[in-house]
Formats: sequence, C-alpha cells, structure tokens
Amino acid sequence: MKTAVIPQVRVEPELRADLDAALLPGETLTDFVETAVRNAVEFRRMQTDFAARCDASLANYERTGVSVASDVVLSKLEAKVAARVKQLRK
Repeated sequence: MKTAVIPQVRVEPELRADLDAALLPGETLTDFVETAVRNAVEFRRMQTDFAARCDASLANYERTGVSVASDVVLSKLEAKVAARVKQLRK
C-alpha cells in the first residue's frame, strides 16, 4: 500500500521550540506527529462511538420509559474502577 503525506503545519517559533524540547531521546518530529495524529484519530473515534451509544440509550429511554438510577450506575462504575486498581496493583 502506498503511503500518504500529512500537510505541513506552520506554527509559532515558541511552539516549535516547546515541541523540540518535548521529544524523547531518539524520537523524531515525524514520530511525534504521527503518534499525535493517531491518538487524536482514536480519541475522535471513541467520542463518536460514545455519542452514538448515548443517542441509542436516550432513544431507548424515550421509547420504553425505563431507566437506571444514577446511584446504581455510579456503584457499578466504582466497582469497575476498584477491580481495575486491584488488578494493576498485583
């Protein structure tokens, strides 16, 4: 597959200096930009998926009138966080 090029972006000299200072040892500007673009694309994809789930949930509530109490939702989220923290501490 043939690769494509991302357009050049003009920035202020201060931003370029900050960028150069933020590069890790051995990391190139190209590496940094590619990683940043990939992360931004993934973040946007997650935002879009989240919005779609929200819309579906709202439509389901409007159709059925059935919802889950906020304290139940928060309890489940807290349990998930606690389980993940426990897993990471092993």
